[in-house]
This record gives sequence, structure tokens and C-alpha cells, in this order.
Amino acid sequence: MSDIRWGILATGGIAHTFAKDLIDDGHEIAAVGSRAQERADAFADEFGIPTARGSYEDLVADDDVDVVYVATPHPEHAANAQLALSAGKHVIIEKPFTLNAAEARRVVDLAAERNLLVMEAMWTRFLPHVERIRSLVSRGILGDVREFAADHQQLLPSDPHHRINALELGGGALLDLGIYPISFASLLFGEPQTVHAAARFRSTGADAATHALFGYGDRALATVRCASDLRGANTATITGTRARIELDAVWYTPTNFRLIDPHGEVMEEYKTRITGRGMQFQAREAERLIEAGRTSSDLMPAEESVAIMRTMDAVRERIGLVYPQER
Repeated sequence: MSDIRWGILATGGIAHTFAKDLIDDGHEIAAVGSRAQERADAFADEFGIPTARGSYEDLVADDDVDVVYVATPHPEHAANAQLALSAGKHVIIEKPFTLNAAEARRVVDLAAERNLLVMEAMWTRFLPHVERIRSLVSRGILGDVREFAADHQQLLPSDPHHRINALELGGGALLDLGIYPISFASLLFGEPQTVHAAARFRSTGADAATHALFGYGDRALATVRCASDLRGANTATITGTRARIELDAVWYTPTNFRLIDPHGEVMEEYKTRITGRGMQFQAREAERLIEAGRTSSDLMPAEESVAIMRTMDAVRERIGLVYPQER
């Protein structure tokens, strides 16, 4: 195992999930930081972390921390990442990378200036079933990939004060849920040439559902749907000229898929077998990169994270969604 030591910045739900997978996979968490000492203490006690810091500034200044995992709400990602980078720490930022492309650009530029790793914690990219899909696509087994369609629709709390519905916290279906299919479309096709989108909204101004259609010239189309007020199938399909891949629910988590030929015959059935939630694979990638002296991942390049935020910005422009911090 690696000697890389992790610092966890923030103590919310996703930080708990990541910390559990880190520890179960044998990684070292050296410290956790929160804006409240009591929350840092409770998190440290839960996971057996030796150091609990009562501020983010103290966490990133800790000499025992090599890489910081940023797990704060979306509007804080950029500032927290810049804080850690300025302190000389490598940074893994929970998805979405930032609130918008301008913030993403500043984070990536600072990382390059400091010669430090910055990587979006889009954990789907690093899962074994996605590795197999990348192999099938790159080897031309699907032929020319022409279409991608996916939904990410969850029945989440309707409380207007909940983070998912609070516009000032970057709430809404798009940033929380839509990032998954949008990122996967980027993996397959890159940045879209055309963007069409429509949405419906909650009373708070956050989007309850957003549907988008991306065009890549005559090459391909991608259809993505996200919603926070209803439960969808949460499946995905990648269609090529020679075969298609049908991913089971929940497609962006460790799951199964089938490779199917144009006549409906199953050519391959992939079964996922892993332990934990699956967030350990992004940690392994980060540690491998740091030990190799690299500052960007081939699986989730920093520049692609900037491009994905440009796509998200384009979707928001189409549906008229602006966050208070941008006004």
C-alpha cells in the first residue's frame, strides 16, 4: 500500500462514505478538519483518525497530510481547493468540480502553478465496470459509438431548507445528479458542439428536473435526464454501429452490464464484484499519480473537469439557472 496520508476536509455524508472506503481499503487518514471542533472530534472518533482540526486552515497546514479530499457544499469547492493548494497539498475535489467553469479554471491553473495534483472525485470514472466499458469502446467492439442515454433521478427531500433545494448551496438536480450522466457523455464524446435543455423548478429556484440533449456534429448525440423529486430507472445505454451496452441500475455505481449485438444477442455479460461503495478506486488512482509525480489523471483529467463545467454552464444558461454567488 501507499504511504500517502489523507486529510478529509468537511464531515458530511459523502465524507463519511469516502472515509469508510478509504479505511476498509487500507489507506491512511491522518487528519480531519471541520469548522467546528466538536464535529471534527466526532468524525475522528468514528473512524479512528489521529488528528481532528477545528478549522480548514489548520487541516491544510498539517504537515502529516499529503492530499486533501474536499467534501464541502458545491459553492465552497473552489475556495477550499485553493486553500489546500496554496498550502502545498494535493487536492481531490468532490463532484461537481466547482460551481462553474470560471472557478474550475482558477483551481486548475493554481494546481499547475504549484505543480500539485488536482482531480475531480468523479468516482464512477474509476470503477471496474467503467474500466471494462472503456476497453470495449476503445477496441471498437461497439463500432462507432453514436448515442448515449442515461437518467439519474432520485426521490430526495422536499424541504426547501435542505441542501438539495437551497439555491445558495448550489442546490438542484443538475449539479448534484446531472453531473453523473454529463460526465459520462464527456468520457465518450468530449465537449458537445450544441446544447439544448429544459427544466422545471422548485419554489426555491433550484431545478427539480433538467433534461439535456447534446450534439457532437454528425458524430453522436447524448440525452441526459436528472430529477430530485422522483425516482427513475437510473439505467444507461451506450449505442454503437456494431453493438450496444445496457447498464443496470444504478448505472453510475458498481453494477452489471450487457454487451448486445444488433440482433439482440448478448455477447458479454459483465458482473461487478467489489467490496464497499467503490470510492476506494479514485483514492488508489490519486495515490498512484502522486507517487509518480503526476498532476493530472488520464481517467479524469483536470482540463476535462473544466470542460464539463463549461457544459454545465451551457445547460444552466439554457434553463435560466443562476446561483446567488454569480449575481
